[in-house]
Amino acid sequence: MSVQRRQSIAVDVGGVRIGGDAPIRVQSMTNTDTADIDATVMQVRDLALAGSELVRITVNTEEAAAAVGHIRERLDRLGVTVPLVGDFHFNGHRLLTRHPACAEALAKYRINPGNVGRGSRRDPQFAAMIEVACEHAKPVRIGVNWGSLDQALLTDLMDRNAASAQPRDTREVMHEAVIASALQSAARARELGLPAERIVISCKMSGVQDLIAVYTALAAQCDYPLHLGLTEAGMGSKGIVASTAGMAVLLQQGIGDTIRVSLTPEPGGDRTREVIVAQEMLQTMGLRAFTPMVIACPGCGRTTSTYFQELAQDIQSHIRARMPEWRRQYSGVEEMTVAVMGCVVNGPGESKHADIGISLPGTGERPVAPVYVDGERAVTLKGDDIAGEFQQMVEDYVASRYAPRTA
Repeated sequence: MSVQRRQSIAVDVGGVRIGGDAPIRVQSMTNTDTADIDATVMQVRDLALAGSELVRITVNTEEAAAAVGHIRERLDRLGVTVPLVGDFHFNGHRLLTRHPACAEALAKYRINPGNVGRGSRRDPQFAAMIEVACEHAKPVRIGVNWGSLDQALLTDLMDRNAASAQPRDTREVMHEAVIASALQSAARARELGLPAERIVISCKMSGVQDLIAVYTALAAQCDYPLHLGLTEAGMGSKGIVASTAGMAVLLQQGIGDTIRVSLTPEPGGDRTREVIVAQEMLQTMGLRAFTPMVIACPGCGRTTSTYFQELAQDIQSHIRARMPEWRRQYSGVEEMTVAVMGCVVNGPGESKHADIGISLPGTGERPVAPVYVDGERAVTLKGDDIAGEFQQMVEDYVASRYAPRTA
């Protein structure tokens, strides 16, 4: 059963189309000091190679803004064409006007209505950023975050609610404030001349149920492309589970045009992990395909050997390492499924359902490993190099099954 996507306006972000009938895009963000050109270029490159289709960078100082144009030039020389999104808070109006090279090099600006300016400064500072976006024909993401919500708007709505004959739960009022901040800011941007075709909206929350409630309501009130993300998701399995739990519900409803899994990296951890998690979320839901899926059993008392676990890990690592080249050479290879099973209970069946699969010998089973290709038993591997032989079979299968891409 396919998911019926919500209809949204199409927006071009540096040559990458989002919204409309475009696929759901994966976005990420660097955690380098943008003023450090070398470090930022390398991390953007790594994120793009991992599959990030948009990369956001922090633009928070004069030095960072001055570096953006150089970062774009360096990436272009490396052949890395991924669009850069500038993340602005507090001083974006100054940085964009003082650094036209930065304004031009960025493919999109992210503006947070909650901290664009206080009191009488808010409207002119917001207007200054929108005017730069209009001048350079750049799209803007109106990115509301519940942790930095416009306090004047929230206070007004809370006061009205308190004066109501039937006051609502304060959490409902906060949801309303988040949505109102986004939609009112988008309306103001259009009054200032920014076309609807250059507006993206996000309303990020840190609670799963809050995220679902806000985006469900928001999607019913506008047709702007929506960027999904659980903000402050956390580290490790908690961040992955929370992000998936919230976004998967919305994606199943057809809500969401770009996504980001905002993981806190482990100390010294790889920033690209958030890209892989986002891809795997979309792929396991059947919404997109990025890399061949490896199906492996969890293991049990019948699989006391770690051999099949090691083989599954090796195959998955091999596939990820080979995908950049396979993707350039072969059409459709990302749809491939590979099964690595640990015994004869489900092994043959899963292997038959996969494009290519192997059923390894479990405890007490004969030391042979049948391999199935396109549902048929192709060969039985024996000996000490089953892993190497199966890996080569996967390589041969890709070369024979998938058509070469034309230039």
